[in-house]
Amino acid sequence: MAEVLLFHHAHGLTSGVRVFAEELRRAGHTVHVPDLFEGQVFAGLEEGVAYAQKTGFDAIAERGRAAAEGLPGELVYAGFSLGVMPAQLLAQTRAGAKGAVLVHACVPTAEFGGGWPDGVPVQVHGMDADPFFVDEGDLAAARALAETAADAELFLYPGDKHLFADPSLPAYDEPAATLLTERVLGFLDRVA
Repeated sequence: MAEVLLFHHAHGLTSGVRVFAEELRRAGHTVHVPDLFEGQVFAGLEEGVAYAQKTGFDAIAERGRAAAEGLPGELVYAGFSLGVMPAQLLAQTRAGAKGAVLVHACVPTAEFGGGWPDGVPVQVHGMDADPFFVDEGDLAAARALAETAADAELFLYPGDKHLFADPSLPAYDEPAATLLTERVLGFLDRVA
């Protein structure tokens, strides 16, 4: 089974992120879910983003890096939206990565020092009309990653909701989230 380091989105460590982690655990995987917001959970996305901006995105990434310390290098790094930043950073720069799952976001690989590392499979999941994913460059970054990485999958779901995989948020889309979870579980089984 795989060992996963899962990073939450800008609402914080919501019950929905915990539910997703528990689904992976029920399938036999080990899942670590650090709290990058030090206990802060925000009802509105804007408030969560404001907190992240005030804290500093570099500080959030450093908290993600610190969460990996003491864990084995052979991890699958996963993140939801804002959590993609530390997940992708670690997948690209920390030796031994087994894979990456990037949900609701994707950063151009050049942000973390170059191309995608050889031998590290990756999945990217997003909605095809999500204004955050499409209009802010994440879809373009995901397509570039899918074209250049040796083992990359890009999954687009119909709809315009950003955090569709979190059952604790209004944007939750059960059919899309169920399919995403099935695909992630298949990925984890493959890379374990």
